[in-house]
Amino acid sequence: MVTVNLPLLEISGADYGDDEAEMIRYREAGTKRALAMNNRGPVRFGVDGKLDPTILEAYSREGFYIFEGVLGAAERAELERDVAHMLENAPATKDAPLDKQGRPALGADCQARTVGWVKPLSDPIGGTDASYGRHPAKMNEPTAPADAPEHVMQIVLGSLQFSEACLRVYGHPDLLAVAEAINGPDFTPFNEAVWIKHPRLGGSVAWHQDGWTHWDSPELDEGSHGFNYMGQLYGCDAANGLWVVPGSHRQGRVDIKAMVAAAGSDRLPEAVPLICAPGDVAITNRQAVHGSFANTSPNVRVTINMGFQRRKFVLGIKSGGVHSPVTTYDEDYIRQRSRMIMYGIDARRQHFPEETPYVYAPLAEADEHWRWSDAARAEIKDYNLQDIGI
Repeated sequence: MVTVNLPLLEISGADYGDDEAEMIRYREAGTKRALAMNNRGPVRFGVDGKLDPTILEAYSREGFYIFEGVLGAAERAELERDVAHMLENAPATKDAPLDKQGRPALGADCQARTVGWVKPLSDPIGGTDASYGRHPAKMNEPTAPADAPEHVMQIVLGSLQFSEACLRVYGHPDLLAVAEAINGPDFTPFNEAVWIKHPRLGGSVAWHQDGWTHWDSPELDEGSHGFNYMGQLYGCDAANGLWVVPGSHRQGRVDIKAMVAAAGSDRLPEAVPLICAPGDVAITNRQAVHGSFANTSPNVRVTINMGFQRRKFVLGIKSGGVHSPVTTYDEDYIRQRSRMIMYGIDARRQHFPEETPYVYAPLAEADEHWRWSDAARAEIKDYNLQDIGI
């Protein structure tokens, strides 16, 4: 049993009502299929320093991979302390300027959006025009427990400015080396967040594909919109974790609404859940069809999220405003945003001096400039105003 030291609400049970038995069967079948797949294991590099090609092949085939045991117990404890602080310093209610102790709330002095909320067990964006309508079908919404709050915190954006532990994960040499193997040595950032799927309260995220800029490009391939890492603090399962449709990243823009209609419900029969132990880090292609159900289980999911992309699909592209203000991603914009990789590398180097730091080629010539310090800590406030979303 995983011990959770977070200030979470004590809430009565919740389920899918008459649909719960079918949900249980769906989770069990999905778990069986997921564990039968050959796309999990530790991060492995050959004697040449390159990522094991069997990992690349499995990721390319399925659209996701589970890297096992990346984050050790000590690092997870540091992440847990930072996440606990985020929860304790969260706005007392949605959009409140103060936390429950009367202090300025997390992100209250930021220009960028930081804290996102959701009504318990709800799907706020499925079937709406939000984010260019990329969540076209609404998920089932179980009845919330009678003692549930009106909203729960679901996501903290720009998380690297609030957690040095998250920043150190961002500079993890193995994860950055994998990013290079998939996206090339000049890879660029996407965004970073901490997702919190509260037990018996966490809302769903409707089936979607993340990408939106390159679907009609003649250069479109399976990796045009990059990938996300999802580090699991406590692990995840079929009840509280992300589900992915294997191979869907290779199908271009998918008609998700038709998929849901054919299934007769939000339970896509071909999807599988991410089954992760504490410290595992999943990598998921942003073009893959994925989503998550409302968390009626007693187990919390905390995911340390961060993504990377290929420079050639970022440089010169005009943002549409989903993850950043409307702008064109030029060299200066990308360089400024990429400084967070350098800060992550140096923060990790200082904290884990026994590791060999990753060398990020695009900014390596100015390595001495990117030192993690009190001055840098102040400088990165609102850094996520320059997220790069394609």
